[in-house]
Amino acid sequence: MKFKMIHENYNVSDLNKSLAFYEKALDLHEARRMNGDGFIIVYLSNQESTFELELTWLEDHPQAYDLGECEFHLAFAVDDYDAAHKLHEEMGCICYENPAMGIYFITDPDGYWLEIVPAKK
Repeated sequence: MKFKMIHENYNVSDLNKSLAFYEKALDLHEARRMNGDGFIIVYLSNQESTFELELTWLEDHPQAYDLGECEFHLAFAVDDYDAAHKLHEEMGCICYENPAMGIYFITDPDGYWLEIVPAKK
């Protein structure tokens, strides 16, 4: 058997705010959308990978999500690390940096951590 990872789901409290963040911060764009009774699911992707980020908005969940200790994250490799860092610094979304490892983390509007690493040369 072969398993291929296809998407990761994050529940969001403000879908439009999250869509704007992911487009600006990580160049992710809406690939498709499902509208259901009391929910909207939007899949985000870009040209760099077939992996998608699924954002789920639930009508009956207006409060912030409890992310526990935030001991999980999704990682992104970037070809221009310095330009990405500058953009994220301007956006004010960098939450943790580890210069010794050459990585940093940003947070989305709901508090999910996203790791930024330089692409392997």
